[in-house]
Amino acid sequence: MQVPVESQPTSPRIVASLDRICRSFASDQRVLSDVSFDLRSGESTAIVGPSGSGKSTLLGILGLLDEPTSGDYAVNGLHTAGLRDRERTRLRRERIAFVFQAFHLVPHLTAVENVAEPLRISGRSWQDRRERAAAELSRVGLPHRAWARPNVLSGGEQQRVAVARALVAAPDLLLCDEPTGNLDSRNASRVLDLILGARTRGCAVVVVTHDPSVAERCGAELVVTDGRVERRR
Repeated sequence: MQVPVESQPTSPRIVASLDRICRSFASDQRVLSDVSFDLRSGESTAIVGPSGSGKSTLLGILGLLDEPTSGDYAVNGLHTAGLRDRERTRLRRERIAFVFQAFHLVPHLTAVENVAEPLRISGRSWQDRRERAAAELSRVGLPHRAWARPNVLSGGEQQRVAVARALVAAPDLLLCDEPTGNLDSRNASRVLDLILGARTRGCAVVVVTHDPSVAERCGAELVVTDGRVERRR
């Protein structure tokens, strides 16, 4: 019997590290307080908690879409405090990928063109980008839909295209915000399989969810309550 990925005797590296992160806004409302944890390659972490608890703010900081008021956040050992906007954007593009509840596919692009989009700034030829995107579509079981536009794809197919787009550039950190929220149970399970499968490629996977069954499938679970984060398992 094959040993589950996260139980194999490997030495995962730290992809992202938060040390005493706090986030306050102009109203002096503290949204995150003294948050510290590490995210490692080949592991998955669920982030759960009630609406308004600080999950979205935490995800924004992890994705370099927001900056903490205090504390230290490092990606692959690079401390992000003080980075210029251009440096943050480059780090986010090269090392971090996102999957959202809404699919955010470009409507006038085909599936293969949507998946190839993150590679456009790499300087690769269109043929190389298309081949890599087609290979990623095959990974998610959609080689036959490569030239279809989003409006003729089902919700499950659109989310699988979104997962392929997120993974095509081999990110170190995959951040997913309610990725199965718009899907029926069958498609949700399939999409989650694909997301968690990114662990085998050395990716650290984070899934923000309200669904206990989704959280249960992740290797670790963090609970956000009133801006504080505790590890449940």
